[in-house]
Amino acid sequence: MDSTFKIKDLGNLSYFLGIEAQYSTKGLNICQRKYALEILSETGFLECKPARTPMAPGSKLAHGEGLPVDDPSSYRRLVGRLLYLTATRPDIAYAVQQLSQFVDAPTDHHLSAAHRVLRYIKSSPGQGLFYPCKTDLHLKVFSDSDWATCSESRKSITGFCVFLGSALIAWRSKKQATVSKSSSEAEYRVMASAVCEVQWLTYLLHDLQITPNKPATLFCDNKSAVAIAENHVFHERTKHIEIDCHIVREKLSQVSVSEILKFPLVKEAHVMMNGVYESLNGRISALEKVKAVEATKQVEAAE
Repeated sequence: MDSTFKIKDLGNLSYFLGIEAQYSTKGLNICQRKYALEILSETGFLECKPARTPMAPGSKLAHGEGLPVDDPSSYRRLVGRLLYLTATRPDIAYAVQQLSQFVDAPTDHHLSAAHRVLRYIKSSPGQGLFYPCKTDLHLKVFSDSDWATCSESRKSITGFCVFLGSALIAWRSKKQATVSKSSSEAEYRVMASAVCEVQWLTYLLHDLQITPNKPATLFCDNKSAVAIAENHVFHERTKHIEIDCHIVREKLSQVSVSEILKFPLVKEAHVMMNGVYESLNGRISALEKVKAVEATKQVEAAE
């Protein structure tokens, strides 16, 4: 890079913006242990009892529950610091996403849920991400959704993670923009977001002159969502999901599909899509013939 950009070599990375990096013969480990301990120290949870999970099982947060906190700015600051901690802690991404929805009017219930996250961090403040020296250059994506989990808007939660070999390189936990009428629709929106992420990562790897040794694999546990991607017959004919449907289907039907995306159970996607197109064309022709016969009968009845 020095031949293209004038840079100064500062040696091996060890600490940068709160992120600690440690090298070994097996690979690179990054964490935010010092940053996590600072959060615990500022909030008075340095000697607290650790928790095994970032959220209590079955807990649901909503606006207006509990009493307003005396200092809302302290809650906002805490959530902001936790958001930065998710740079190396994907295990708290969902919990922090839930907490960030109430920064406008936090209550004691929301603050108690935030304290639960701090107790979970106390159990392993040095937890982070590990990137091995040798790994398979294969993108694997695991997607899932929490359908209609928001009790106020009934919007679903998008969640996916992307692995390059055994190394976690991307993840997301975010509320969807629109309400999904079924779990299949919610799952498909997650798949659409995951496909866009895989496409961007594929372009990035090519820019770094790294070529994956096999197509990216997208794992989804919803059979209906997979059927929508594989077959036009299962396509919901509503405009709000049509764009998401075409995003995934386009990547499956492209000539360069072998370089971008595949489903574990999909074989020869372009052949299958051609058969679907022929089937649809046949149905359209038959429908036109039926309409012509009905029009002729109406004319004869009028005469």
